[in-house]
Amino acid sequence: MPEPDTAQLPGAPSLTRRVLRSVLGPLGLTWFIGTAVAGGVAHYLTDQAFDRAMLDDALAVSANIQLGERGPELQLSPREVTTVLFDQVEEVHFAVLRSDGTRIAGEAGLAAPAPEPGTRFLFSDIRFEGKSFRAVMLSQEDPNGYSVVIAQTTRGRAALIQRLVLYTLVPQLLLLTLLAVWLWRGIRSDLRPLVDMQRALDRRDADDLAPVPVVRTSREVEGLGDAVNSLFDRLGHSVQAQRQFAGNVAHELRTPLAGIRALADYGLAQSDPGVWREQLERVAKSEARASHMVDQLLAIALADEAHAAQQRSPVHLAELVEQTVLRHLARADARGVDLGARGIEDGAGVVVQSNAALIEGVLDNLIDNALRYGGRTITVELAGTVLSVIDDGPGIPQDARRDLMQRWAQGAAGHKLGEGAGLGLSIVSRYAGLLGAVLTLENDAVTGGLRASVAF
Repeated sequence: MPEPDTAQLPGAPSLTRRVLRSVLGPLGLTWFIGTAVAGGVAHYLTDQAFDRAMLDDALAVSANIQLGERGPELQLSPREVTTVLFDQVEEVHFAVLRSDGTRIAGEAGLAAPAPEPGTRFLFSDIRFEGKSFRAVMLSQEDPNGYSVVIAQTTRGRAALIQRLVLYTLVPQLLLLTLLAVWLWRGIRSDLRPLVDMQRALDRRDADDLAPVPVVRTSREVEGLGDAVNSLFDRLGHSVQAQRQFAGNVAHELRTPLAGIRALADYGLAQSDPGVWREQLERVAKSEARASHMVDQLLAIALADEAHAAQQRSPVHLAELVEQTVLRHLARADARGVDLGARGIEDGAGVVVQSNAALIEGVLDNLIDNALRYGGRTITVELAGTVLSVIDDGPGIPQDARRDLMQRWAQGAAGHKLGEGAGLGLSIVSRYAGLLGAVLTLENDAVTGGLRASVAF
């Protein structure tokens, strides 16, 4: 079977691309904002530098203005003015104006906004001869006041700003590209165990529930692999329980069903109503035994499943014991057995964090065993957090107690009476293990019968 190409699967994008977008998106936005801020700072600092140089030119011109017979006069010749204001890149214009706005020297029509009172100079953007200029007006406030206006084009400062932004932009863009490549390679390398796990699962047979190899590259990958293996483990237990249940049912029900069929065929072949009644009673008895066996098989299947999905809640042991004893009273009376309870009043406040259904299963099977193999008296005792079912029957030899907790194991009484399938104590043992309780079997010192105790 060809392996699916995860890059071509329709639907959601790959995790690599999503992580890259999540990382590079904010990073790219940060880079863009940083570039804009850097451009603004470069523009501000460049303007400051060029404006300061232009102000120095205005001060140089102002230093060569002296008061003459006709008022302020510029002491520089045109050649000297050209030398002072020389610039290889920019186009520079100047004018010296009286306080009334008349021209002393320089170019006619060149004007700029005057500075606020109390300040000597003001920078501004103006239009002169159809072109854009950056201008500064330097004012001398006195009765013979004057103003110096210097205007120059902005080609040099614009070129400098472009170079500054370019030198800032290109390295950052290169670093961002290198970071994207590095992140892409790193993310692909970190996610490779997920791809390998997917391919291993795609190639695996449906019946193969063996753990998948887990590469411990990161906590998330390790957690996912452990979760998958834990799921396989639970599925393995479930499948095994189902197979065992099916095998147990097929094996154990074959004999009682065949016996019921034989009893029915024999009765149908007779014409005596007495024989019919006798055979029907045997059929009913065999059916009851088969039903009991089915209930026990289902209980074992439940126990095998319960370890994966057991819910615990507060359980009042005294109430549960009382309800269980009442449920079995009719059957005990029919067998002539005295069934009672002890310690319920003293244990009225005993509460355990457990599973009520499993505790009921423990008591049901212990009482059922006592009714089948015990004597004439059965007592359910509650002492603290210990539940005990005591009978006055023959008890169980010490060397046989461990074996009787295994499935399909029966004691001498079971074989003699021909009842049960050897599952009762196995179910109790399994339930006790699931509840975290301890099951003990011992002969009671008073009655001499069996004392089966479960301590929570």
